[in-house]
Amino acid sequence: MVLHVVLILFGVLLANGLYLTSITWLQHFTGRIYEDHFYQLMFLVHVGLGLLLIVPTVGFGIVHMVRSRKRRNRRAVKIGYALFAVSIAILVTGLLLMRVGSIAIVDPTSRSFVYWAHLIAPLAVIWLYWLHRLVGPRIKWDIGKRVMLATAVLVAAMVAFQASDPRISEDKAPLQGEKYFEPSLARTATGKFIAAETLMNDEYCLRCHEDLSNSAFHSAHRLSSFNNPAYRASVRETRKVSLERMGSVQASRWCAGCHDPVPFFSGEFDDPNYDDVDNPTAHAGLTCVVCHSIQSVNSNVGNADYTIAEPQHYPFAYSENPLLQSLNSLMVKAKPRFHKHEMLKPFHKKAEFCSVCHKVSLPGEVTNYKDWLRGQNHYDSYLLSGVSGHGARSFYYPPKAQSNCNECHMPALATDEFGAKYMEELSGLGVHSHFFPSANTALAYWMDDEEGVQRHREFLRGTMRVDLFGLRKEGKVDGELIAPLDDAAEIESGESYLIETVLRTLTLGHHFTQGTTDSNEIWIELTATQAGKVIGKSGHRDDREAVNPDSHFVNTFMLDREGNRINRRNAQDIFTPLYSHQMPPGAGQTVHYRFTAPTDSTDPIEITAKLFYRKFDTEYLDYIRRDRDPERDLLDIGLPGEPNDLPIVEIASDRLTLYMDEQTHEENAASGEDAFPTWQRWNDYGIGLLLKGKAELKQAAEAFRAVEQLGRYDGPLNLARVQFAEGDLDGATDSLHRAAEMDPLPPSWTHSWLSGVVNRQQGNLKTAAESLRSVLNTKIVERGFDFSLDYAVRNQLGLTLVDLFQRAEVQGDEETAKKFLAQAQSEFEQVLEIDSENVTAHANLAEIFTWSGDSDRAEHHRTLHAKYKPDNNAAEVAIPAARRRYPAANRAAESLVIYDLQSDQN
Repeated sequence: MVLHVVLILFGVLLANGLYLTSITWLQHFTGRIYEDHFYQLMFLVHVGLGLLLIVPTVGFGIVHMVRSRKRRNRRAVKIGYALFAVSIAILVTGLLLMRVGSIAIVDPTSRSFVYWAHLIAPLAVIWLYWLHRLVGPRIKWDIGKRVMLATAVLVAAMVAFQASDPRISEDKAPLQGEKYFEPSLARTATGKFIAAETLMNDEYCLRCHEDLSNSAFHSAHRLSSFNNPAYRASVRETRKVSLERMGSVQASRWCAGCHDPVPFFSGEFDDPNYDDVDNPTAHAGLTCVVCHSIQSVNSNVGNADYTIAEPQHYPFAYSENPLLQSLNSLMVKAKPRFHKHEMLKPFHKKAEFCSVCHKVSLPGEVTNYKDWLRGQNHYDSYLLSGVSGHGARSFYYPPKAQSNCNECHMPALATDEFGAKYMEELSGLGVHSHFFPSANTALAYWMDDEEGVQRHREFLRGTMRVDLFGLRKEGKVDGELIAPLDDAAEIESGESYLIETVLRTLTLGHHFTQGTTDSNEIWIELTATQAGKVIGKSGHRDDREAVNPDSHFVNTFMLDREGNRINRRNAQDIFTPLYSHQMPPGAGQTVHYRFTAPTDSTDPIEITAKLFYRKFDTEYLDYIRRDRDPERDLLDIGLPGEPNDLPIVEIASDRLTLYMDEQTHEENAASGEDAFPTWQRWNDYGIGLLLKGKAELKQAAEAFRAVEQLGRYDGPLNLARVQFAEGDLDGATDSLHRAAEMDPLPPSWTHSWLSGVVNRQQGNLKTAAESLRSVLNTKIVERGFDFSLDYAVRNQLGLTLVDLFQRAEVQGDEETAKKFLAQAQSEFEQVLEIDSENVTAHANLAEIFTWSGDSDRAEHHRTLHAKYKPDNNAAEVAIPAARRRYPAANRAAESLVIYDLQSDQN
């Protein structure tokens, strides 16, 4: 009887296992996932049968061995021993694959070995059983009939059990249809709502991913919605303005696709009376389920252009019964492939996934201005940088490109929990942290998360450099330059100097700061002290911790159409910037401070420069505090008028001692190991001057000539950039020739790009096209470089091909002209594949299709060009009023800015 039970269970288990194995191989060969709900039920049966087999198999095997150990047919006995051993191996490997309790196998290599042992062992069992019965009693085939009957009963039970589909969203759709989601680009796969309970089911993730869930819980993503006081204050105003303008809060849905996915996709966000304090969905933020339920990234435009669907889980995912929860967990751990496919798509590991919410444009429904206005854009900033390995025009390149955002913002986290894998940086098992360290110290501070604040501090430190590079005599930008300085310099009493201070981005893969640049507060605090007394300062704070407005800020001063500063994150009013002091990755920014040496003392003067960061300036913090309801809000963020208590992070600093009137002092050379090379300091100084525009190109050229004298190719290469900006094409050509002869050689891609743009201006169009094409064809696999994605260079190639087309037309060579026109069209269309909002590409395609007689396509691109091009009249409308209203910002917006350390305004 026991044998019959064992054989029946083994037979059903074998049939079930063949089905599961077939699905696995089908997935392997087709690349598609077939592990649907029915498969999961079949797998559950497989686990259940395996557990049922343990007792009868072990019991029968032991009893049968005891009874048969002395039989004369020794061959049958030995084969029986082997059969029992392999059967036990199947059961043991099955238990190991279930990863229950302390016997959970985390290491992927060990698990793979156990899996294949479990897969191959049944074949050995069949063979050994056949041999065992050949040398034993005659096989009774009627048992097979019983196996078939048992299989039929189990299959019927499985079909009935299939009604336990774990998806819980009701079949409810927005009354407006797809228009409900507009102007956000986010959509659900069905066009219907998704239950809030589904999107907020992070406890389900916590069962297996405790370390990951804990890190995500403390991230800024987790506080993206109305649980973020800063966002809530701003979006409340957006909703209010939208209600006044349009009679609904529809425009604020633009925010919701990224910030408020739970109330948005569950249908609650659209209610004008939505309780953004007490409604549980208001505190959900970006949950684990939301991010991992996204099915596709639909374009390169950002603005939440993704499709989300209710995730399919193993049975009992939402059960509150402990036994059923354990059963669900057992299935996930034992057979995680379906779960991984459902919750981790290939695009989750790419920068394009981050771009969905970190690349932003403002639609007309929000601004009531024009159909499209660029907002923050981390993605293109990263894509066109040297850090990504895709930007060919950078000043510096890393030894190896950072292939995605995760390499910086999702550092390795040591853990042996479910899903961990071997990570070289840990020399052990780990996962990628979901804390996303970056810069939002305010949220962590308000949450009393000191560890979170510290992690952001650690991330920011070392991302920038401050260099007190030199002094210019007479306090003028064209005065004699004393540089580079180490930690001391000599000055004359009563004389004026410019303290040439250089900022440099070091480890950043996008502009500093990007994101909320209108409310981020980054500034230089520069102090001059003599005998312990402050004799000059800039960037200091008052009693409320507000920074003096006459300081140098690394920010964007954004305006509305009346010339008022955008000081409340009021996106609906954004019009045009007064200035932008953002810094590209791997670039410099040069700041001038005027200082006059005192005449009443000859004591040494200490100059200190510190680059500080604070998440929100005092003006915006007051606005947030005014919005707060102290009786209902859980977070105590203070009251309006109180000091700005948000954490201040010192990102970088430098120190310099000035000795007057030839005082004797010891020279302290730079420490060597920590000091940056002299050529690099000159280069950064020149880069900072070059990026200012035309105001200080002469001084930039002076700096790059010094770099060349120090034997670096960066000198003549960057000098060619200066000369090109000045229109000195022959000089730029000579500089490029000198750079190409230096050792080490300059980056071929940057040299070719510069050669291409210079040759185009000189009329050497074919040579220019060859140079630009060579840039786009450059791939350095071992460094992760691929410059085919630099759409700025591709635009230059397209423009050069248009020039060649026009030249061929003038010469009457129609065949050649058509060839160049087709090539230009191809290049601009490739640009749009990477950046579909590219103004240059649309403008030129409109012209190309006009020339080729395709009026419909010409009008299509002409319309898009008009949509995406900047409003050239915006500055004339808003900036004059802003210049009168904000004198400090007006000075900071000038092409040449000198901050006076001894001004009364400081």
